[in-house]
Amino acid sequence: MEFTDVVRRRRMVRNYSTEPVSRDVVDRVLANAIRAPSAGFSQGWAFLVLDAPADIDRFWASTMGGDLEAPDSWLRGMQTAPVIVVPLSNKAAYLDRYAESDKGWTDRDEARWPVPYWDIDTGMASLLMLLTAVDEGIGACFFGVPPERVDTFREEFGVPAAYRPIGAVTLGHRTEHVGSRGSAARGRRPVEEVVHRGHW
Repeated sequence: MEFTDVVRRRRMVRNYSTEPVSRDVVDRVLANAIRAPSAGFSQGWAFLVLDAPADIDRFWASTMGGDLEAPDSWLRGMQTAPVIVVPLSNKAAYLDRYAESDKGWTDRDEARWPVPYWDIDTGMASLLMLLTAVDEGIGACFFGVPPERVDTFREEFGVPAAYRPIGAVTLGHRTEHVGSRGSAARGRRPVEEVVHRGHW
């Protein structure tokens, strides 16, 4: 598929069929994710892959808690995904890397970072997962983990404290959703409205 077609076809898919995703496809999604840029080649990311039904159930229970008792249409659709990948960022990897001699800083002062590149780089890796899913002919959706559930998630899956989930990505074969298009009905803002050339 041409790259422009991949970009144009990318959508957040929230309903999946029961058809499994092959291990080869998941491996290609992950292999492309680690091609994302990272400041100083720090690569302070990790990816927790959940593809066993019991693990997926544990994910939803740990991140959604009581919401599972009366799931809304979003959650019912998302729970059908056969694969969940949780991208995790590691701030310490960046602070350590930039304290090395070739970077010129002698400390790990977080104030040197105008934005959290550890999260941004892991987000770019997540975008590559979304684009690879389109290229592989499957659907994907990036969504957040509620902050009040992060500790429960960490404990459930043994995630070290140094790693923070920046969200999660569902993967699966898409199925058509009947009903409201929700946010997608708003449409995309045109380039002319969001691009400022030379001056705001």
